[in-house]
Formats: sequence, C-alpha cells, structure tokens
Amino acid sequence: MTEQFANLHTIFNSKQSFVITTHVNPDGDAIGSEVALALFLSNKGKKVTIINQSETPDHLLFLTDFFPVKIYSGSLDHHILNTDCFCVVDTNSPKRFSALADAVHKSKAYKICIDHHLEQEHFADQYIVDTDVPATSELLYRIFKSDNPESITKPIADALYTGIMTDTGSFKFPKTDAETHIITADLLKRGVDPYSIYQSVFESGEINNLHLLGKALERIEVCHNGLIASMVLPRSVFNETKTNEADVENLTQYVLSIKNVVVGLVFIELDEGVKVSFRSKGNIAINTVAKQFGGGGHMNASGARLKNIGLREAVEAVIEKTKEIL
Repeated sequence: MTEQFANLHTIFNSKQSFVITTHVNPDGDAIGSEVALALFLSNKGKKVTIINQSETPDHLLFLTDFFPVKIYSGSLDHHILNTDCFCVVDTNSPKRFSALADAVHKSKAYKICIDHHLEQEHFADQYIVDTDVPATSELLYRIFKSDNPESITKPIADALYTGIMTDTGSFKFPKTDAETHIITADLLKRGVDPYSIYQSVFESGEINNLHLLGKALERIEVCHNGLIASMVLPRSVFNETKTNEADVENLTQYVLSIKNVVVGLVFIELDEGVKVSFRSKGNIAINTVAKQFGGGGHMNASGARLKNIGLREAVEAVIEKTKEIL
C-alpha cells in the first residue's frame, strides 16, 4: 500500500482543516484511531475536530484527555460543511454515522475512509482499507510510520495501543499475527504502559456493570445441539442495573466461552428495535447472517441493528438463519 500511503500523505499535507468521525457506539479501536489521527494531524499544524454521533464510553474517556471529542448536534454542521477534509475511521458505511451523514453528503470536503472492515460502501474520495489487519489502529500505525517514524509520539502510541489491544481481544483473536506483536512492541518502546491502559479499559467500571454482567450470564442459553449460545437482554435489565447499551461491549466473549459452542449471539433491546452482536469460531462466516439483517462486519465478528421489530421476534429470526449456515 506504499503508493496509497504516499497519496494519503499528499492530501494530509495539502489540506489545512480536518473533521474526523467514527461509527455509532464507538469502541477502543474507533476512539483510539480518531485520537491518534487527530494528534498526528495537529502535530503537523492542522486544524482538527473530532465529532462523533455517540458519547464516548466511560472506560475510554482517558483517551479524550489527549484530544477532545465533540458529540454531534446540528450546531456542529458548520465544521463538516466548511472543513477541507473529512476523515472516517474504523467504519466504511455512512449508516454507521447516520446523524452526520446529511451534512457529510452536502460537504464539498475531500473525504477519506481508513478502515479494516469488509464490503465498503461508496461515499469517499479515497479509501485506505486493509481487511487483513486486526485493527484500524494498526493500519494507522503503518500510515504514520511511512510518513515519519518519529511522528508517533507517546500519546499517539497510547491511543494506537488501546485500539489494537481492544480490537484483538487482548491479542487473542485470529488476525493477531507476528506483525501485530512487532508493532505493539514498538509502541511499548515509545513509552506505552500496557498495564495502565488495561486498567483504564477493563478495570475502571462501576459496580452497576458487574450487576449487569450477573444478570446477563443468567440469560445465556444454548440451542442447536449446543452449537449456538445466545444472550438476550431486554430493556428491563438495563433499567434494573442503571446501565445502558455501551456497557455490554465485552459481554460477547462469554457466549463463545462455552464448550462446543461455535456461534455466539447477543441481543439488546433498544427503543427503536434490537441490536445483535454476532461472533463465531473458525471458518464460520457469521457476517453472512448479519448481512441478511442489514448489518455486516468481519467474518467472525459482525453486528446488525433491526428496526421496528420485537425482541422475541428478532431472536427467533436470527437464530433460525444462524442454524441454516451451520
């Protein structure tokens, strides 16, 4: 991707103002990628604004100490409409930042997409997409290093490490390879404290999150000869534990932790429908099921949001389609 990186740096150097965004309900790779890119551009003397559709989850707020993140409202449209360059990281679909999509469509800004997911949608002028890397933050590391290795300062390294650590499941997911460990080793040499970041991300939650975990574990069920495990979370569970959708990010690991289970599903009841997280093991392309419900993602990790449907109906429909691919 040497030529693509060179073209990208030409754009970075020629533009003066940038707006960066990512997908709804951002995870560690999303916020880490945004903050790292914002710092990289700011250090070049550029004017940079991060605008997200969703609030930053509490366990990732430490990243916003490096660079602030604004939450979208119509009053921020002027940033999008007047910027020279609009950058989207860790998603390749306008549906995933839909609140901003109308302003983005109207903006004459040069649009860049930096991502690692499959099946990109056409909306940008330039795509830097590598579906083989386990995290967008790893792709950004390569982009930064191709410009100037010294550009990766300690705050940038912290943001990149957070993104890589979280999107690889603490370095255990299938796409984690030798190159990933070489990159994270270099980030450690630049001053990253892995335990400090791990504490911030995984050991700084409220007691309510543990109450949610307890109720969520009680709701795991298996079916289809023990091959499918599902966790169904109605709104009442969130009301009881005073938690919300953002607090379930790490619950998907539990549905796959059961012996013989090869597909894990987490269903979250929302005001406007149902969110489904899909996970699978081995060569089971669970993203093909997510696509049938308007979603998508990686082969072994995908998601979908089903609108105007009840929780029970959604569970039945998704499990039925999942059985078909097994």
